[in-house]
Amino acid sequence: MTTPFEPTTRKRPGLFTRLRTSFLTGIVVIAPVGLTVWLIWTVVGWVDGFVWPFVPDAYQPNALLNRWMTGPDGPRIPWLFDLLDADDDGRIEVNVRGLGVFVFLFFTIVVGWIAKGLIGRSMINFAESLVERTPVVRSIYSGIKQLAETIFAQSERSFEKACLIEYPRKGIWAIGFISTVAKGEVARRAVTGGDLMSVFVPTTPNPTSGFLLFFPKEDVIELDMSLEDAAKLVISAGLVYPNGQDAKQALEAQFRKAS
Repeated sequence: MTTPFEPTTRKRPGLFTRLRTSFLTGIVVIAPVGLTVWLIWTVVGWVDGFVWPFVPDAYQPNALLNRWMTGPDGPRIPWLFDLLDADDDGRIEVNVRGLGVFVFLFFTIVVGWIAKGLIGRSMINFAESLVERTPVVRSIYSGIKQLAETIFAQSERSFEKACLIEYPRKGIWAIGFISTVAKGEVARRAVTGGDLMSVFVPTTPNPTSGFLLFFPKEDVIELDMSLEDAAKLVISAGLVYPNGQDAKQALEAQFRKAS
C-alpha cells in the first residue's frame, strides 16, 4: 500500500510526446538556418533582377559563357554542353545567381570613389541643383537621401544606449534608444529642471518605425544591455532576451526532461 508521502514513479512519456519533442527540437535547429538561407537567397535574386537589365546583352553571363565555350568549329567542350543541357541552337542557359551582387558592389564602390573626388562632388552638386528645381522629384529625392544618410552614413548620429522609459503613461514601461541631449529651441522651451534627452521608441516587430520623444534625464533609466540585445528584444516582441544562452540551455533541459 502506498501513502501520500511515498514518491510516485514518473510515467514514461509516450511515443507521440517523444516525437513532438523531437520535432520541436528540430524546428529550433532548422528554423534559424533555413530562414537565413532563404532570406539571403531572396535578396541575392532581387539584386540580380535589378542589376542585369542595365547590363548590355553582349555582357550578360549567359552570353559570355557561350562565347567562351564556343569556338569556330563548335563547342570546345562537347561533354560539358551535354551536361548543361544546351538548347537546339547550341546555347547554354545558366542562372548565375549572385553574380549581379558582385557587379552591384563593384559599381557602388566605383561611384563612391568618384564621388569623394573634386570632380565627383562637382557633378553631384550640379545634379542636385537640377533636382532641386523639379517640384515632385525634389521631394522624393530629398526624402530618400535623408533616409540613406541616416541609415548608412557613419557619423555621430548613432544611438548611444538602450533605456527604459514610462510610456505611454505612468506604470507602463517601454524600451527606447537614447539619441542625444536635446538642443536648440526644443531644450529652451521645454519646462524641465535639467537636461532633456531625445529618445527613439521603436515599434514591434518593425524597429525602423517609432516615435521621437523627449524625456527629462532623471526619467530615463539607462540599461546595461547592448543596442543589439535591445533591438532583438523589440523585434521578437519580448521572446528573445539578452541572456539568450541561458534561455537556450533551459529549453534544452526541458526537452531532455520531457524525453
